Parts: sequence; structure tokens; C-alpha cells
Amino acid sequence: MRVISWSCDCCLYVTPSAVLVLTLSKLVVCPASGSLERRPEWKDFILMADSKPLFSLDGDPMAAEALLRDVFGIVVDEVIRKGTSASEKVCEWKEPEELKRLLDLELRSQGEAPEQILARCRAVIRYSVKTCHPHFFNQLFSGLDPHSLAGRVITESLNTSQYTYEIAPVFVLMEEEVLKKLRALVGWSSGDGVFCPGGSISNMYAMNLARYQRYPDCKQRGLRGLPPLALFTSKECHYSIKKGAAFLGLGTDSVWIVKTDERGKMMPEDLERQISLAEAEGAVPFLVSATSGTTVLGAFDPLEAIADVCQRHGLWLHVDAAWGGSVLLSQTHRHLLDGIQRADSVAWNPHKLLAAGLQCSALLLRDTSNLLRRCHGSQASYLFQQDKFYDVALDTGDKMVQCGRRVDCLKLWLMWKAQGGQGLEQRVDRAFALAWYLVEELKKREGFELVIEPEFVNVCFWFVPPSLRGKQENPDYSERLAKVAPVLKERMVKEGSMMIGYQPHGTRGNFFRMVVANPALTRADMDFLLNELERLGQDL
Repeated sequence: MRVISWSCDCCLYVTPSAVLVLTLSKLVVCPASGSLERRPEWKDFILMADSKPLFSLDGDPMAAEALLRDVFGIVVDEVIRKGTSASEKVCEWKEPEELKRLLDLELRSQGEAPEQILARCRAVIRYSVKTCHPHFFNQLFSGLDPHSLAGRVITESLNTSQYTYEIAPVFVLMEEEVLKKLRALVGWSSGDGVFCPGGSISNMYAMNLARYQRYPDCKQRGLRGLPPLALFTSKECHYSIKKGAAFLGLGTDSVWIVKTDERGKMMPEDLERQISLAEAEGAVPFLVSATSGTTVLGAFDPLEAIADVCQRHGLWLHVDAAWGGSVLLSQTHRHLLDGIQRADSVAWNPHKLLAAGLQCSALLLRDTSNLLRRCHGSQASYLFQQDKFYDVALDTGDKMVQCGRRVDCLKLWLMWKAQGGQGLEQRVDRAFALAWYLVEELKKREGFELVIEPEFVNVCFWFVPPSLRGKQENPDYSERLAKVAPVLKERMVKEGSMMIGYQPHGTRGNFFRMVVANPALTRADMDFLLNELERLGQDL
């Protein structure tokens, strides 16, 4: 036996700061270089670290602390202070190849000095979209709540996984308390639930649970043990419903599309018709997915009437309230979700209207029979031992398809502790008030045309440029109007002045969808939106 330092120059099996205690074995050919190398077999050696530090912050707590203080300082300056200032840009647009060059994305074998790392942090922030900016209207989430951000910082720092009480005791208890509060707002005194990685996954979970409840053998036998199934949703539903059907093996043909009225709400009478048609074709209906707050128009399906249909046919009622669920906090507006207490499951994303920060997506269940665990559990003995020294019912991880799961409850819990239910209610009510203000101001101005009168905080409208005003009777009017929004979107993004989404919708050409969600918005921001569109489109 002898002690040597060993590594293959091209493969670097062992770092230069380590030594091996081994019995030298046969010569082998390095797969990368083709050269002969003395290579140990794993059974022959013990890797022992020497006292020489690696070229990193490992083992140097003072240096690590100094780096993090500098990074947090950059975040405060560049994201929190500048990123939320209306006088700064929403984004600094760069074409992909230029952006790659500016960021220097290549990963190399040698590490970089702390000063270079800080410069890279600044660059990442500089060229990223500031979703906390008051003129970022592009998505169903925006803004920055400081208490939520504090929760996210703590979550990332603790870096635990929310599957067992032994490694996440605080968050196991906290998650259940938060879910209990959300269920109470839905109207349930008991039930179950879990935080999911986004509303799309919450919807998929609901579909899987509904299928398992109807056909529990499918967990073992799979699709071969199932008849053709049918689920029903409106044409305004989120695209995750069809994605979920494909992912779960049901197929997109199993999704029956129910008509909506002129406001985008599911029509219960057509739901009845679609159920009858599916049964006539030999399919077995098992779920209806209603929507509370559709993505584009912000429509709320009539839940009471839909629940009546589900009750008559024995169907699972899921409500995708990812966008509109936070309206339950408002005594003034919660009537939009009347009947939600009759649902079997609800998806709700507090990271949207409540600004809890990505991601914060809850799946809530009325079930009290441990359906989540029965459907998804696999009783892994290396993680969910049944002879632990505490109540193993606290090990909630077996409810999930995931194993490792990030903590998503702290940011909402901390924000709720700071704001209180009343503060969050005011946040929701203020969003409605600002949306109505925008609608009234829009009506006063030439060149703006509402798509529909909104009932939520989605304000959909066309900007009609000077060259098209008064030309509604021209045969090419709609075609030309549809080209306006993409042009204005490019201009605003490249200037960095604001971001607002647009889309076609059915037979309607492209129009803007303004989302009033950022809790820091004011009337001045609504006025800016209209003024900026007029400025950007004055030559069109």
C-alpha cells in the first residue's frame, strides 16, 4: 500500500487537493483521451480530504457571509428599489444572441472570483423582466410583497423538503394550517389538500383523484382496467385540462368541450347535452372542471347550476379557481364564486391576485377519507417508516406524486400574518376598483374599444390607431386591427416602458388583456397605460 495523488488529466476523477489510499490496480484506457492511466477500483481506495481549501467559499463562513450580504444588497438596489420604480424600465430587451454574449453563459472547469460572481448577479437582474414593476401588466401575477419575499428567502435558505415531519416540522404544521384557512374560505369545515408546483399540476391532481375515486383499481391495473372516460370543461378553460388528460393517458379526445355564453361562462344546459352525447358514444362521464376566473376574459362559471348537473349525474366537480380563488377573501365580490362549497376539489393560486410570489398553488379537497394518500401513496419504507417516534400521519409526502417538494406555505403564511385577512381583502377590493377606473377612463378616450364589460380584473380592449378610426365598415378593418397589438407590444418591450399581453380570441382579432393585480398600482398607473398606448400608436 502507498499514498499517492492521482487524477486523469482530462477526466479529473479526483481533485488536486485530495489524496488516495489504495492498492494500484491494472492499467486502463481513459475514455476521453485514450491514454493509459493508473486507475483505482472503487473497492480499493478511501478518499481523504486534506487541509488545503478548495477554490470556493466552502469552509470559509466569513467569505460566504460577505458574498451573501453583497448579493442581498444588489437585490435590494436593483430589484426591490429600482425594479418597483415607475421611473425605471420594465425590461432591457436584447436579442437572444446578444444576450448570450452579454451573460457569458458557458460553464467552465475553473471557478471565478467573488467580484466576477457579483457582476454576473447584476447582469442577470439587469437583463431580466421586472415583474414587480408597476407597469408590468403581462401576466396574471405581478408585484412584490416584502413579507412574501422574506418568506421565500427563509425557505430557500433552509432548503428542506416538505415530505416528513422529521426534516420539516415547522412547515408540515404550517402547511396544514394555511390549507385549513383556505378550505374555510371555500366553505368547508374539514377536508384535505396540498401545495402543488403550479395550478396546472393542481388540475391534473384533481383529474387523477376523480378517476381513482371512480376506479380505484386503475392505480394497479392502469388504463387497461378502464372504460373510455369523459370529462367536461368549457372552451374557455385553461389549457392544462387537455394537457392533463394527455399526461394521465386519458387522451385529449376524452375532453368534451362545453359551450360558453357571450361573456365566456359555461352553459349548464350544454353541459347536460354533452354528457348525454358522451354516454351515447359509450364513454363514462367522471368529472366536470369549471373555471372561476378564465385566463383571457376573467369569466366565472355558474357553479351552483353546474353543481346541480354534477349531482344529478354523480360526477366529481373540480373548480379551477387558480386565478379567481382569491376573490373569496372579499365580502363584496365573493358572490362570483357562489356554489364553490359544493365542489369536490378546488385549485387556487395565491401567487396571482394576492401577490404571494411564485409559486404558491393550493389544491383543496372536500374529501376526508385520505383519498390523496390512497391514490398517490407508495409507502416507501426508507422515507415513511411506520415505527417512527412521532405520529407518522404528519409525514404528508406520500400524498404527492412528487418526492422532494419545496416549501410553498411560508410566503403566504408570513404575508397573511403581516396583512391579516382584512388587509388581503382590501388588496382584492382595490384591484377591482382600479379595473373599474381603467374601464371608465378607457371609455372617455377616442381610439379605445372594450371587448366586453369586465366582471373581474381582466380588462380586454382594442387600441384603434388614427388610421383605422371611423373605418369599421371597411372589409379589411378587422384584419388590419388585429395587426396593431403585436406592433405596439414590440415597441413597448423594446423601449422597456411597459408590458401588456395580447391574444386573439375565437373570431376576435388580437386585443390587449390588461391585468390589474399588482397591489402597488395606482390610478396614475392606469392613466400611464392609456397615455403610453396613445404615444406608441400615434403614427399607425
